[in-house]
Amino acid sequence: MRDYNFPWAIAGGWAIDLFIGEVTRTHDDIEIMIFRSDQLAIQQYLSGWKFYKVQGGKITTWKQSEVMVPPVHETYAERENEKIEILLNETDGVNWIYRRDTRVSRELSKAIIVSDAGMPILSPEIALLYKSKNPKQKDEQDFQNTYPHMNLDQKHWFREALKILYVDHSWISLN
Repeated sequence: MRDYNFPWAIAGGWAIDLFIGEVTRTHDDIEIMIFRSDQLAIQQYLSGWKFYKVQGGKITTWKQSEVMVPPVHETYAERENEKIEILLNETDGVNWIYRRDTRVSRELSKAIIVSDAGMPILSPEIALLYKSKNPKQKDEQDFQNTYPHMNLDQKHWFREALKILYVDHSWISLN
């Protein structure tokens, strides 16, 4: 992704570990986020890769120059023994917008941050927000590992976003 000239970031569990600065658990895959508006650019950048989309729970071919519209947000790129999950995120050009509820947004400058290792990552509060829907054990672990490292602004934004989305999420009382 070194020469990809559009906003992108490591997402999911690897974003959490890059934020913390250590590997806290095993990871099944590599996820990156890009903005939906840049989806054709990623196809061009990864020329020669095979692309797939997840639609209605089924994985099908994402054809060259095919534009994905909501609710499709999960895509893959594969070649040989490499696979990247590419998550299409929403933006209005100024803010990152939560695809599950547009009342939740974050300034772009705070949505994508740079880890100490120099990698662009989805901010931990947003990565955790995605994990909050139906948290699995690994998501609970990610929350417990990450929350102490977040700054006050990140914690406040995360708490307020959870309050918008859930009446009684267990993570609200913990932060």
